[in-house]
Amino acid sequence: MSSSEVLLAEAVPAIPCEQIAGHDDFRHLTTISGIAIDLRYATANNFAGRDLYTPLDCAWLHRDAAEALASASSWLAAQRTGSRLLVLDALRPQRVQEALWAALQGTPLLGYLAPPERGSIHSFGMAVDVTLIDDDGAEFDMGTGFDDLSELSHPALEERFLAAGQLDEQQIANRALLRAAMTHAGFRGISHEWWHFDCGDRVHVRREYARVL
Repeated sequence: MSSSEVLLAEAVPAIPCEQIAGHDDFRHLTTISGIAIDLRYATANNFAGRDLYTPLDCAWLHRDAAEALASASSWLAAQRTGSRLLVLDALRPQRVQEALWAALQGTPLLGYLAPPERGSIHSFGMAVDVTLIDDDGAEFDMGTGFDDLSELSHPALEERFLAAGQLDEQQIANRALLRAAMTHAGFRGISHEWWHFDCGDRVHVRREYARVL
């Protein structure tokens, strides 16, 4: 990483996760209407197979991302009756990013994770992992589960997998609906995880927002 990238990452003083509840720049997920919450890294239901968050409360977003998520939720409710956003990950403190980085050492999955020295946009409360659920709480079929770190999860490769019969039209449509809701609210998807969305430009976030430790 270049020295300029380091400066961008540290441009705003960092905040310990324990201080988030008293910080005006952050909003708890439970205050956002219309969404459901299942933070997978606060359970053993994730690729690491263990709770990575307890005792930290990570059900937070920066208020800018929270407002955008509320907008995405409202748009989805108007466009598709019987569907809601399910938040799978939101604020991911830097210390958890470092734990994930350590857990993936020596595996090909390391390439899916931002190195700790650069940091994840999740650690600024400006990224969210989401999927769609119906009125009964059942997840829409996206072709893979959350944190399936295979090429089938790559939005950039969907047309190829559709042509090969490895993804079907309904799975593609479900992903497209999720992307439409999120991009309508200003989020940006990435090429290799259908569930991940950044709120704004990553360089801007690292320069203008505080990292949560």
